[in-house]
Amino acid sequence: MKNQHHAVRVLCALGLMLLAAITVQAKEGTTMGIEVSPYGTTKDGIAVNQYALTNQNGLRAVLIEFGAIMVSFETPDRDGKMANINLGCPDLAGYEEDSPYFGSVVGRCANRIAKGKFTLDGTEYTLATNNDANHLHGGVVGFNKVVWRSEGFTTANGVGVKFTYLSKDMEEGYPGNLTVVMKYTLSNDNTLSYDYKAITDKATVVNLSQHSYWNLGGHSAGTILDHELMINAANCTLTDETLIPTGEITPVAGTPLDFTKATAIGARIDQVEGGYDLNFVLNDTSTKLHHAATVSDPKSGRVMEVHTTEPGIQFYSGNFLDGSFEGMDGIIYPQHSGFCLETQHYPDSINQPQWPSVILRPGETYRHYTVHTFTAK
Repeated sequence: MKNQHHAVRVLCALGLMLLAAITVQAKEGTTMGIEVSPYGTTKDGIAVNQYALTNQNGLRAVLIEFGAIMVSFETPDRDGKMANINLGCPDLAGYEEDSPYFGSVVGRCANRIAKGKFTLDGTEYTLATNNDANHLHGGVVGFNKVVWRSEGFTTANGVGVKFTYLSKDMEEGYPGNLTVVMKYTLSNDNTLSYDYKAITDKATVVNLSQHSYWNLGGHSAGTILDHELMINAANCTLTDETLIPTGEITPVAGTPLDFTKATAIGARIDQVEGGYDLNFVLNDTSTKLHHAATVSDPKSGRVMEVHTTEPGIQFYSGNFLDGSFEGMDGIIYPQHSGFCLETQHYPDSINQPQWPSVILRPGETYRHYTVHTFTAK
């Protein structure tokens, strides 16, 4: 057994050396490339690597194997000044212990499941209730709290990382052995894409999302209340006081939830108890890539467009950031210092059979594709 472990370590080391060589070749005459380096060690003693992806225009994404987390994302403003626009923790311990899902992949089921219970094919399953009385983002040890296998790759137009994780049968209470592959790709057209696939050996529930907190002014720029947001959704899913959908889909017109035209996030936020934390039903609910949202920052000029194959998007305005959390670079993040746009199926869909299904069965493949496009004006 020791010899087998030694062989695996040697192969991993050779793989990293080969990737480094690819990085050097890719960077000759251009800025595009991949850099791999140690990020830290988990409390259980597992070494975690980081990948720094850079495209030909200098955009840079840093990703780690823990939680398949994007720890930072650097883009230029209208004057070409680079800044990290992704909120994050100062180190690995922060992501293990304190993080409110900063930059992570969340699953097996993103968002909330009422009372942590669902019935599938006649069997009732009980999950952790880690959000008051409800289940949130996969449970106590969701996909944001595990170490993923990783592999860097290059394409004709960019660079990326493929993360793979096997979620075993009954992990966090979910049935079936679920194999998940998630690819981040940073392309030279200044797009960042998330490409998810999953297969299972038993009927299960799958709803994956990416939980970055964005601040287009820079992660140290204060609040996002002056950011202008447009969500391509005429309806939303109503929720009860615990943020579980009632099953009713209602128009947003004439309410503080109406972002069908670009509106400052802070313009009506005081009319929404607690701030925004709601799923919007996108106008196009097909599985083809469609426009979901556009956000712009008047101060920096940065613009982010979101396209997705998912039917919904959760808009969260960083309500629970209370000014006590110290993020990267020693920055204290105040309330509303970041926003999330989580492309996904609707919350608690497993208990709402009239909504798009989150059930995955053997022989099927779960697919989810989301693209962020970055510009400055």
